[in-house]
Amino acid sequence: MVLQCEDITKTFHEGKVATSVLRGASMHVDQGEVVALEGPSGSGKTTLLQILGCILSPTSGHVEIEEKDVSRLNARSLAMVRKRSLGFVFQQFNLFPALTVLENVEYALNLKGMVGKAAKAEAKALVAAVELTERGNFLPRDLSGGQKQRVAIARAMAAKPAAILADEPTANLDSQVGGQVLGLFRQLARQENRGLLIVTHDPKVRGIADRVVQIKDGVIQA
Repeated sequence: MVLQCEDITKTFHEGKVATSVLRGASMHVDQGEVVALEGPSGSGKTTLLQILGCILSPTSGHVEIEEKDVSRLNARSLAMVRKRSLGFVFQQFNLFPALTVLENVEYALNLKGMVGKAAKAEAKALVAAVELTERGNFLPRDLSGGQKQRVAIARAMAAKPAAILADEPTANLDSQVGGQVLGLFRQLARQENRGLLIVTHDPKVRGIADRVVQIKDGVIQA
């Protein structure tokens, strides 16, 4: 398993008010598997994704990334796990507006330790994998929403992470383009043998998922 959590709780404190968002959530994602995480607004699905993505730490419970417990690592160590093992795709594309498609992907590679000619060559390969070779020198402003999300996917694949976590990746795309992006996700997960966790409200995600996990009121539903 590339991602696994057991009995995760998460409580947020604001002054004297404590809000429990997760109440003993457990789930996993295998290598090469696409898992859809569904639930109503406020169910805890984004919080769980952020804990699995080493962005938040759980209040209690255990998180394993590539079979290593990361639950109690400090912020610096969690950043290293994110850099080494994880890629992220969000509904807001988060591209650098002054960088071209290739430069956006190359910069992600630089952050993960690949530089120079090797980074440039890998950026070209990743852009080709998401079928954007002809737009490699375009700026984000010259791309459609679907093309921007393809760049985000290429960037998430930088340095071959074990797992990719996607938070509502089709939310800002129309139905047809969203379907194309999901097809690309499915193809890359199989070809690259990466685990893929998609937090979503989009029913089309079920069409590419190997498994659908439901969460409600901070608890994974059996």
